[in-house]
Amino acid sequence: MKRFHVNMSVENLDQSIQFYSVLFGAEPIVVKPEYAKWMLDDPAVNFAIQLASETAPPGIGHLGLQANSATELSEISERLKTANQSTYDQDATQCCYAVSDKTWVEDPSGVAWETFFTHGTSTVYGEDDARAELQAAKAKDSRCC
Repeated sequence: MKRFHVNMSVENLDQSIQFYSVLFGAEPIVVKPEYAKWMLDDPAVNFAIQLASETAPPGIGHLGLQANSATELSEISERLKTANQSTYDQDATQCCYAVSDKTWVEDPSGVAWETFFTHGTSTVYGEDDARAELQAAKAKDSRCC
């Protein structure tokens, strides 16, 4: 079963943790100084929040699908590659205190989508420059011959 993913930037982490814990009827499974994550079964969602910053203003950062296996991620990634949109793949990237393989894409309106399979944990939040790499791939694809 795939799990829907939402990543949001928030201005106040403590207030947001309190709000979303009440909304979901559950406490986050991960809480760090700049990050919190809920893994809910009803609805099946991986909901993550992070502190807003200059590069991540308050609001929805990206949407996604979390795969349960590398095979499932490969199937999703292959579908995205046939959607006539530029994709960007990452292997064993550290982001959000996890180690994941990912494929990034933007829909025709510019909404970022992350498809990923998490296969480890990380002791650091990590840096994920996928959005910049995806923009570079799109620019390369749009160059005229």
